[in-house]
Amino acid sequence: MTTVVFADVVGSTSMFERLGDETASRFVTQLVSALSQDFQQHQGRVVKLLGDGLFVVFPHEGDALAACISIQKRLLENPIQPGGSGAPVQMQMGIESGEVVEIDGDCFGDTVNSAARLADLAGAAQILTTQNVWTALAPLQRAALRSLGPIHLRGKAETSHIYRVEWQSGRDEDATMMGRSMVANTAPVVLELVAGEQVLKLHAGSPKASIGRGAGASLALNDPRVSRMHATLEWRGGQFVLSDASSYGTWVYFGNQSEAVVLRRTECYLVGSGQISAGCERKEGSPVLNFSIGS
Repeated sequence: MTTVVFADVVGSTSMFERLGDETASRFVTQLVSALSQDFQQHQGRVVKLLGDGLFVVFPHEGDALAACISIQKRLLENPIQPGGSGAPVQMQMGIESGEVVEIDGDCFGDTVNSAARLADLAGAAQILTTQNVWTALAPLQRAALRSLGPIHLRGKAETSHIYRVEWQSGRDEDATMMGRSMVANTAPVVLELVAGEQVLKLHAGSPKASIGRGAGASLALNDPRVSRMHATLEWRGGQFVLSDASSYGTWVYFGNQSEAVVLRRTECYLVGSGQISAGCERKEGSPVLNFSIGS
C-alpha cells in the first residue's frame, strides 16, 4: 500500500496574469522547492513537480497527513505573498491510499488518479481524503477528519466516502457528525450561490434557505423543470447540506467533474465549488446555479 498526495497552488493562473510569466515562474519554483523539503522531512518522496504543484508518495498514511497539515499551518502562520503583495498563497491537497504501479520512478494507477481528483475538488487551504486513509490512521489523527459523505470523483463509477481534514487550531472537541467524533473548523464559512444576476450568500448558522420556482424561494429559478419547493440548504453539523424535495431530482457537479451526484428526495454535503442543476442533467439551457464555499 502506498499513500499519494497531490498539492496544488490555488489561483496560480491569476498570479501569472498579475506578476507576469517570469516573476510568477520564479516564485512558484522557489515555493514548490521549499514545500518539497517539508514533504521529505515527513518521509515523503517527491515523484514529480507539476508546475504549480507536487505529486508525493509516502509509505504510511499518518506521515502523509502530518506533512499536509504541517504545510497548511506554515502557510497560515507565515503568509507568503507573491511579489510582496496580493492574497497570500494557499494550497489545495488530496490524499489517497492504495495500490500503486511504479515504473522508472513514476507512479500510476487508480490511487494516483483519486488523489489528483481530491486535490481538484478541495477548496483553498483544504485537505481532502478518503475512507481508505481514515481506516489506516491512528484514533488521534482520525479525530481531525470530518465526514463529507459519499461523493463522485471524476472518472470513477462508484462514489467515494470523502473526509475533510480540520487542521486549524481552536477546535470544538465535542462536535460530532455521522456517529463519529469530529472536529469543527472555527474559520467563518460562507456558501455563495449564483444564478444569473441572483446571488445568495449563506453563513454558518444561517436559517434554512430554499431553491424553487415559487415566489417565496430564497433563490428563484423560473423553469418548468424546477419544483415550487425544489431543494433546501441548511447549515448542519458544521457543514452545508443540500436536500432535494422535488419531483424530478437535483444534479450536483463538484469541481470540474462531469459526473453528477443525483439527488431524489435525498441529500448531500456541499464542498469546494461546483454547479447545481435543478430538475434535469446539466446541459445548455438547463436551470443551473453555481456554488462555492469559502471564508
